[in-house]
Amino acid sequence: MTSRVSLLRRASLIALIGNALLAGTKLIAGAISGSLAVVGDGIDSTTDVAVAIVALFAAKIVDKPGDREHPYGHSRAETVATTVLAFILFFAGAQLFLRTLGDILSGASHVLPSRIAIAATVVSILGKLALAWSQFRYGRKAGSPMLIANAKNMRGDVVVSVGVLLGLGFTFVLGIPLLDRVTALLVSLWIVKVAAGIFLETNIELMEGNNDRGPYSAIFAAVEEVEGAGNPHRTRLRRLGSLFIVDLDIEVDPSMTVADAHDIAIEVENAIKGRLPGVYDVIVHIEPRGNREEGERYGLRPSEQDAAKDGTLR
Repeated sequence: MTSRVSLLRRASLIALIGNALLAGTKLIAGAISGSLAVVGDGIDSTTDVAVAIVALFAAKIVDKPGDREHPYGHSRAETVATTVLAFILFFAGAQLFLRTLGDILSGASHVLPSRIAIAATVVSILGKLALAWSQFRYGRKAGSPMLIANAKNMRGDVVVSVGVLLGLGFTFVLGIPLLDRVTALLVSLWIVKVAAGIFLETNIELMEGNNDRGPYSAIFAAVEEVEGAGNPHRTRLRRLGSLFIVDLDIEVDPSMTVADAHDIAIEVENAIKGRLPGVYDVIVHIEPRGNREEGERYGLRPSEQDAAKDGTLR
């Protein structure tokens, strides 16, 4: 097992056990106290348990080497798992929203929840802070978008639990049971918002996109280091989980031999790997200096990179 996969599994196990304990505590406390807001917070933690299980399966798949059907390996299983995470969160948030809205519109009378709801929420805040910290730590160590997305979700859970705590406080101080339902409604909207944000991030990778211009700067700087390599263009990046596939064209002296041009391409590949961490593969296409081709597929060149930084590239 690779060290990265080991980190993924360890982080997922911590998330699984921690969220299972918190989810059970909040669901039981919410049911006993009669607080729908705490029940909603418990449902949110239950989805985190499902997410941790998905992450464990993804870690197992990511470790598999490339094969005939998957020559680029299985790293994108992590992205698929993160997308599943987003849909699980969205479904849970939407269900809570519909249930709470129906409860409010029914006009039924409600009683004040018991104070055990406050104790469970305080435990939730402390537990989620610890879990979010651990997921961020392991996510950065492993370079895992999935773990970092999960950490952001847990950080959002802290905000949710703080909101629940404030809602309970106002409910008790003002003596208005309906405020607990309103808090639950806001919790559901937050869950949906987090789910949408995670989906939009993973969608960039699924659509072969990359919204980080930093790696392009590293690539162009690497090409400048190689004598005989010029005009890097049609540069494209593709992500495979935490890894990059780099595809670019460079120009060389047209009188150069194929062997010499090949050596330059190898130097460019090594220079890029030296400047850009986490490179799975580099594909360098050699062209004679001054070559112009019509109908080339889109890709960045240094001038367009500067335009992208300034916000002028469209």
